[in-house]
Amino acid sequence: MAASGSSSLKRSKPNYIYSIIGVAIVLFIMGIMGWLFLNLHSIGDNFKEDIRISVYLRSTDKNAVGKIQQFIAGQDYAKNVEYVNKEKAKAIWNKENNEDWAKILDINPLPESIDFFAKAAYVNTDSLNKITAAIESEFKNQIADIQYPKNLVSNLNERTTKIGLIFLVLSIILSIIVIISIDNTIKLAMFSNRFLIKTMQMVGATRNFISKPLLIRAIMNGLISALVAIFLLFGLIEWATSQFPQLDKLQGISNSLLLFGGLILLGVGISVLSTYRSVLKYLKMKLDELY
Repeated sequence: MAASGSSSLKRSKPNYIYSIIGVAIVLFIMGIMGWLFLNLHSIGDNFKEDIRISVYLRSTDKNAVGKIQQFIAGQDYAKNVEYVNKEKAKAIWNKENNEDWAKILDINPLPESIDFFAKAAYVNTDSLNKITAAIESEFKNQIADIQYPKNLVSNLNERTTKIGLIFLVLSIILSIIVIISIDNTIKLAMFSNRFLIKTMQMVGATRNFISKPLLIRAIMNGLISALVAIFLLFGLIEWATSQFPQLDKLQGISNSLLLFGGLILLGVGISVLSTYRSVLKYLKMKLDELY
C-alpha cells in the first residue's frame, strides 16, 4: 500500500521542467519580435539619416562658402555638414557609381558643394522643401541648386509607414498566440495537481492556503522561463551584431531594459494568472468530474 501510495503521489506531481522549457521558447520568440518592433523606428531613422543633401555652389569664394556652411550647421535639422571640393565630389561620385570617368574626361565637371544629412524627423517631402527654400532664400546669389533623392525620400516614408503598420498587426497577433500558448502550457502542468487541490479542499483547506504554494511556484517558474528566454535572446543579438556590425547602432540600454523587463513581467504574470485560474477551476469542479 505504501509503495502504491508513493507511486500515486509521484504521478500527481506536475512536470515543471517541460512547462518551464515550453514557456521559455514562447517568450524567446516573443522577445525576437519585441526586439525588432522596438528597433524598427531606429532602423527607419538610420535609413533616413543616410540621405545626402547637396547644396551646389555658384561661387567658390571662401568667405561666402564659410557663411553658407556656418548657416546650415547652425540649424536644428542639419548634421555632418561638410564642404566638398571638386576632388572629393569626384571620389564620392566614383564610389556611388562604382566607376572612374577620369579615363574619358580630362576635366572635372562636378561643382563644389556643401553636403549635409538631415535628422530623421526632417526627412520628409514637406520639411525638405521648406529647408531648401530657406537656404535658397538666404543665399540666392551664391547657390546654383540644391539636390537630394526626392523619389527615395517619398518612397522611404511611405514604405516605413506601411511596414510599421504591418509589423504592429503581426505583433498583436503574435502576442495573442503567445498568451494562449503560455496559458495552455501552464494548464497542462497544473492538470496533474487536480486531485491534490481537490483533496486539500475536502479536508477543509481554504482557497488561499491551497493556492499560495502553487502561486509561489508559478512565480519561480515564470521567472526561470523569462531568464532562460533573455539569455537566449541576448546570445542571438550578440551573434547578429558580430555578423552585421551596423546593428550595433541600434543597441540601446533603455530598449534592452524595456524588452527584458517586459519578458519577465509577461512570463511571471501569465504563469501566475493561469495557475490561479486552474486552481479556481478545480476547486469548483466535482470530484467525479476530475477523472
